[in-house]
Amino acid sequence: VQLQASGGGVVQAGDSLRLSCAASGRTFRSDVMAWFRQAPGKEREFVAAITWSGGFTDYADSVKGRFTISRDSAKNTVYLQMNSLKREDTAVYYCASHRGPLSTVRNGPSYHYWGQGTQVTVSS
Repeated sequence: VQLQASGGGVVQAGDSLRLSCAASGRTFRSDVMAWFRQAPGKEREFVAAITWSGGFTDYADSVKGRFTISRDSAKNTVYLQMNSLKREDTAVYYCASHRGPLSTVRNGPSYHYWGQGTQVTVSS
């Protein structure tokens, strides 16, 4: 599976941004697609996850209510709609693909495939 993330940019606090992650290769409805992020000097952290079937979603508490993860199975693309952005959302955002138990979706090392990352910068 190859993943291509896009959509990052520089925005002001309170603005919105939508990230996209296009997947190519063999995928399964039970595969989990997720977004992680890594800010300078910080560890990579889980942001949100969804199955291709759409029957499962999960969000980090820090983004719940502001970010929405969705997928278009026909386009093999996963989106992260980010609203009410804050300075602390500034990070490189990575999409990743996981094929395993749902109990591990927040665990970065359990993911098999990663995209190249897209920078999101939120200024005040």
